[in-house]
Amino acid sequence: MQSSGRQAEALGRGRRVLVVGGGIAGLGAAQRLCCHPAFPHLRVLEATARAGGRIRSERSFGGVVEVGAHWIHGPSQGNPVFQLAAKYGLLGEKALSEENQLIETGGHVGLPSVSYASSGGSVSLELVAEMARLFYRLTDRTREFLHAAETPAPSVGEYLKKEIRQHMAGWTEEEETKRLKLAILNNLFNVECCVSGTHSMDLVALAPFGEYTVLPGLDCTFPRGYQGLTDCIMASLPKDVMVFNKPVKTIHWNGSFEEASAPGETFPVLVECEDGGCFPAHHVIVTVPLGFLKERLDTFFEPPLPTEKVEAIRRIGFGTNNKIFLEFEEPFWQPDCQHIQVVWRDTSPLEDAAPKLQDAWFKKLIGFWVLPSFGASQVLCGFIAGLESEFMETLSDEDVLLSLTQVLRRVTGNPRLPAPRSVLRSRWHSAPYTRGSYSYVAVGSSGDDLDLLAQPLPADGRGAQLQVLFAGEATHRTFYSTTHGALLSGWREADRLIALWDSQAQRPEPGSELSSAPGVPGPREAGPTLSVDGQGSVGLGI
Repeated sequence: MQSSGRQAEALGRGRRVLVVGGGIAGLGAAQRLCCHPAFPHLRVLEATARAGGRIRSERSFGGVVEVGAHWIHGPSQGNPVFQLAAKYGLLGEKALSEENQLIETGGHVGLPSVSYASSGGSVSLELVAEMARLFYRLTDRTREFLHAAETPAPSVGEYLKKEIRQHMAGWTEEEETKRLKLAILNNLFNVECCVSGTHSMDLVALAPFGEYTVLPGLDCTFPRGYQGLTDCIMASLPKDVMVFNKPVKTIHWNGSFEEASAPGETFPVLVECEDGGCFPAHHVIVTVPLGFLKERLDTFFEPPLPTEKVEAIRRIGFGTNNKIFLEFEEPFWQPDCQHIQVVWRDTSPLEDAAPKLQDAWFKKLIGFWVLPSFGASQVLCGFIAGLESEFMETLSDEDVLLSLTQVLRRVTGNPRLPAPRSVLRSRWHSAPYTRGSYSYVAVGSSGDDLDLLAQPLPADGRGAQLQVLFAGEATHRTFYSTTHGALLSGWREADRLIALWDSQAQRPEPGSELSSAPGVPGPREAGPTLSVDGQGSVGLGI
């Protein structure tokens, strides 16, 4: 047992906190903690050579393109990403206008400027608008089932298809127009797959779907790149906080670990890295993507996570949404064109046709957004989700370029349409420390699973408190899949640690037992003991 004087000495040295993952959740947590005097020993361990995670802006085509996060969804005063971006001077005048902040989109993607059919030629924008009104009216109705005792279908997809079948009974047009309506609806289903980050809306649970919260404001972009935001956050941190190229192998928790540079002090957590380096700590905030967690569940934590947390991780959905950028010398689209929709006439959301991926992967592509002109370059950005998106990652650039050139020549009816001169694409499913794009609440899951994932360990309140904390978009019940959800989750966990410290600092001296203070390592009986030599903590500077 240690005296209260020893306790004061230990607390005076400050808490050692490690953040695993340098995305916006990890950076947000680090920025918050760096402002507090109780956490002078803070490190962010980032597996790759860059910060930002799924925010990734690249200089290409003579400008900046977003390989990762694209828009601020709901840029208004209730959105912390918007607030930070405005504070750092990263947004344009239109995005900052009060008018833009008040627009209510309902979370729906806007109508296309032009719609092309796979048979060649354009589709009536009036017909597209009619089908969009139907589709979004039905998706809005899913909110009715949030607190319902039972739902008419287990998934969003099955509910929408059931409703569409009923609406079809009232369609009086000729068969060709009815088939075109279904093809347009199929495109809208694919758009929703991109929004939700899923292969099929049949995988997305109906009951909790309405819990996702849409903020007001017309979605906006960063003129000089989204990564400017994470760069600004990183620049505010002390220079030795970020540790790059440091992938973590295993987080050992509920232990009693020692370090040669801190004689007499023990730590409940030890973070072991792939390169053999070891970092002892009082607290670890885990911000890695859910896709990575799913893949590494068996080896990333020792002891393993509690069964209920493991089951929650397995139940929550995590899918892939990728982008394909095509660079042209001259635009084939009109000067005022912003969004090109591609409608495949032979498709319908009511048919479960599953052609071979290599023959039809490109049919999942929802269309293209026209990027601001980069001088001599004209760039389109296409979106594609699901298994087709993951298959696309396995193809060569040449194969993708050839397939999409054929698609564009076919839909425009111009067999001589010049081929794009280059292609750039994301590969989020293949990325080893991401393994996908973002989370959704899958059939069999609920918002409770996201809350369960967010709960710190140990869960039983025994031993040192808040050893392992969890942040990231998949831990935010109402803003999952978004950058603002990720940022808020990082702030949440930083505030959880700060609240623990503040309550501890205000508490009168408890007497003789250091272990009675939450967050302070308890007796050795709490777990295994491991000594770490000075070499194991290279980079900590402690």
